[in-house]
Amino acid sequence: MRKPELEFTPVEDVPWTAVDDRIPGLSERILARDGDTPVATRMLKFAPGTGTSVMGTQIHDFWEEVYILSGELHDLVLGETFPEGTYACRPPGMRHGPWVSTPGCVTFEVRYPVYPGDAPA
Repeated sequence: MRKPELEFTPVEDVPWTAVDDRIPGLSERILARDGDTPVATRMLKFAPGTGTSVMGTQIHDFWEEVYILSGELHDLVLGETFPEGTYACRPPGMRHGPWVSTPGCVTFEVRYPVYPGDAPA
């Protein structure tokens, strides 16, 4: 199944759910998902002080675009902090994270499948 057809829907009607039991304070709102695949549109929320070190560096086999709506994320590998209003586009195979957000953070993410001819990063 592809992502569902949706007309404008109040985002507040979509509950926040835990992403990983090992990371208290990390939650997501799945706005649309393609079946049981990781292809989805979601919001990700880091409560103040939340870090993802236990997950390590992330590498996945789909495209991911991320826009920071509020707060900031600090990339522990790069040693760089990304504030509200910044954007990332990650091709399949690109290494990223782990992160920590001291003040808290909310992102908007779109994940989509690999297109024919895409080469891993």
